[in-house]
Amino acid sequence: MTSSANKPSNLDSALAHLADVVDQRRDAFKAGQADPKTSYTALLFSKGDDGILKKIGEEATEAVMAAKDARNSNLAPDKQKLLVGEMADLWFHCLIALSQFNLRPEDVIAELDRRLGTSGIEEKAARKAANKE
Repeated sequence: MTSSANKPSNLDSALAHLADVVDQRRDAFKAGQADPKTSYTALLFSKGDDGILKKIGEEATEAVMAAKDARNSNLAPDKQKLLVGEMADLWFHCLIALSQFNLRPEDVIAELDRRLGTSGIEEKAARKAANKE
């Protein structure tokens, strides 16, 4: 599989482009120009928040199971390929959810950048404390 040494240099722009396509399809659905019977993306948007979020749960479970299969197979290439496919499904559905809530992958990247260099344990404790206020 791909190592960090040969990762795509434009990962942000690839996600932004895909998000643009999702947003365009969302807008087409809202304008009545995309039919849920012929467009999977329109079908997802037609299900609203609950349907989209349920689909993320399903895809996350499939990704977990694929990861377990990959590990149990000692990272056999065919199992890793299945894991990548399940992660792609999960990421796609997460992009649908971001679009549904008028957010973008750039928002997620900015949050990850903000957290960079902060201990995950410290960051989680700070969020917990902020939620108590």
